[in-house]
Amino acid sequence: MTQLNTPYPSTAYLTGFLRGQGVDAVQDDLALKLVLALFTPEGLLQVRERALGLAVEARSACVNFFLDHFARYHHTIAPTIAFLQGRDASLSHRIAGRGLLPEGPRFAALDAYDVEGEGGDSLAWAFGALGQQDRARHLATLYLNDLADVLRDAVDPRFEFVRYAESLASSQASFEPLAQALAQAPTLVDEALQNLTLQSMAQHQPQLVLLSVPFPGAVYAALRIAQTIKAHHPHTVIAMGGGFVNTELRGLSEPRLFDYVDFITLDAGERPLLALLAHLQGQRSAQRLVRTFVRDADSTQVRYVNWAEPDVAFEDVGTPTWDGLPIERYLSLLDMLNPMHRLWSDGRWNKLTVAHGCYWKKCSFCDVSLDYISRYDVASANTLVDRIEAIVAETGQTGFHLVDEAAPPKALKAMAEEILRRELRISWWGNIRFEKTFTPELAELLAESGCIALSGGLEVASDRLLALMKKGVSVDQVARVTKGFSEAGILVHAYLMYGFPTQTLQDTVDALEYVRQLFENGCIQSGFFHRFACTVHSPVGKDPAAYGITLVPNPPVTFGENDIGFVDPTGTDHDLLGRGLKKAIYNFMHGIGLENDVRSWFELPKGQCPKPTVKRQAIEKALGY
Repeated sequence: MTQLNTPYPSTAYLTGFLRGQGVDAVQDDLALKLVLALFTPEGLLQVRERALGLAVEARSACVNFFLDHFARYHHTIAPTIAFLQGRDASLSHRIAGRGLLPEGPRFAALDAYDVEGEGGDSLAWAFGALGQQDRARHLATLYLNDLADVLRDAVDPRFEFVRYAESLASSQASFEPLAQALAQAPTLVDEALQNLTLQSMAQHQPQLVLLSVPFPGAVYAALRIAQTIKAHHPHTVIAMGGGFVNTELRGLSEPRLFDYVDFITLDAGERPLLALLAHLQGQRSAQRLVRTFVRDADSTQVRYVNWAEPDVAFEDVGTPTWDGLPIERYLSLLDMLNPMHRLWSDGRWNKLTVAHGCYWKKCSFCDVSLDYISRYDVASANTLVDRIEAIVAETGQTGFHLVDEAAPPKALKAMAEEILRRELRISWWGNIRFEKTFTPELAELLAESGCIALSGGLEVASDRLLALMKKGVSVDQVARVTKGFSEAGILVHAYLMYGFPTQTLQDTVDALEYVRQLFENGCIQSGFFHRFACTVHSPVGKDPAAYGITLVPNPPVTFGENDIGFVDPTGTDHDLLGRGLKKAIYNFMHGIGLENDVRSWFELPKGQCPKPTVKRQAIEKALGY
């Protein structure tokens, strides 16, 4: 499971590349198909059957509501899915009127979002007299979330739209939790995925199946797919790669994983796949595979084979293709009312990369030692805009999400100039570093070329900690850069962090005050606080003493390793502070509480929360007001 609104880009890139090499390659999105199979009248009947099989005392509130209002769910699921796919816009009148859809526990969020002085009508405040389509999509999204909760409570406790069975794979030193789960009788969700797998195999009849596993929440389902293929098509070769593999399985020694897949490749897939295809065609020995794990013939040892060959240059990876993916069937959801935050789930975006890797690659919390960060390789502006034109011609859609770790300013400037030279009319957004190269003039150029939004890391809004992170920016600089974007009409999202080594309570209070002022002064429109996680591939994980912490050793690893525990002598209760930070940012994004003392967001006894040391006009001063 990744996103429901747009395809994950890895298969599109690899399909385009392989076809460019003369390989007969097709792609399929079983994650989308799984959701569309479950969320149908027939699928809900099966969910109802499972729910009725639960003991009455074991049924959660959302399951009881589903059973009580099943007839309405059964009659509304198909039209609601069609509406979210953009196939029945007229249904927005009925949905927005609040009389069509059953409103289960998730709709309580609307009451929690009531705005003081607005008569309690949060939807009217958010969408006004117009915005009916958006209002209806927000309500339809809550309706789907209610049904996802029913699936979790009545069918499969691991079910989530994005993080499905994530705990089975995330930083799991042992394969045992996955092995046990895969040995259990299939749930309704598993059965649906098995049927879809067999349908896809019958349609395409592949000799080689590639499973792209970007996140821990995709691992369990990927292995269920592989398990099904091995049971029914034992001679089909299966290889697995993707972001999860690249970060967590670098020390893999677990032979049982190869009961499900035959090969596991690391990092950018182009060169390993060319080597694998040559091997399968008898043109290359197993000793000349590239960045590939294999299991020995006796099934007891795992070997890592890495024949030295240069990677395919980013200029030559080709244009991603969405051919074969049902782009008209993805669901345009509206989880968050904030205009910037909604972009991640709202609308179908063509995913595109400006450069491979990160041009900065110094941030101490980042996996800078891994290929997806460390190997920086950029394509020319001509190549990028050629790809943009080809994708628009194929999909008929002009929205692009640039999925770089941090898109380089020089490359963005050249791309924007080429877009304008060709007089293209597109919309695009992506991730950057808030560095001083992004002047107001460059912001205007990017906006003119179609840039609608940018996200970037402010992390802990503290100059001391930003320097410790080697972020290469200051709070004042971020204020000026983000204000330039905002004044150019570009929405700005700030990635924020708490719990970084040596971060104190005072640091946290001061950081929130800076964030409050950035919202207040119109520098940023959206943000999200992430809890810092120390990874074994980051500078912090490799040299903890330099950051004032000691690591808690992981158990012996045969499967996955990424996060690693640590002891910070400051002793700050980041769990407690995190709740206040997230509550504050949620309200700031909706224009609420910006005038409040930031101490009021923290659940600390009176007198225990220190006053901010940041002056209340600090950002105004940085902006030169």
